[in-house]
Amino acid sequence: MGGQKRCTFAIVASQYNAEFVHGLTDNARRELQAISNNFQIKLIEVPGAFEIPLAVQELAGKNTIDAIIALGVIIEGATAHASLIGAAVTRSLQQISLQHRVPVIHEVLLVKDEAQARERCLGTELNRGQEAARAAARMVEVMSELRNER
Repeated sequence: MGGQKRCTFAIVASQYNAEFVHGLTDNARRELQAISNNFQIKLIEVPGAFEIPLAVQELAGKNTIDAIIALGVIIEGATAHASLIGAAVTRSLQQISLQHRVPVIHEVLLVKDEAQARERCLGTELNRGQEAARAAARMVEVMSELRNER
């Protein structure tokens, strides 16, 4: 990817459960910078996971972003609220990606507890922010190849 045009990535991150989301965001940014110094990274923060799809949709509609990474952490509680938000976010992000033909990497995590969040957001073995960055970079390559086919 180094010799190609400058790519622009957007990270849309929830401010809720900030400690964990910052871990995802920091690792995603670090990984994108390690992959290529030709990447521009925009960070957009929204109040919570439920607000992520609206910001993603707005970005996708601008046609200036090569890929969008959605980052958030939803911790299950005693009610179905977390599952409802997780399902709504998942459906919305997929719909936006398909509608706008922009890769949207979904790492809005629905976890059982803070231990799972810590492992996936702050750990080094299973860091979903790092994985999201790799997936976003690869999808930019794939989409470029598909669009350049004759």
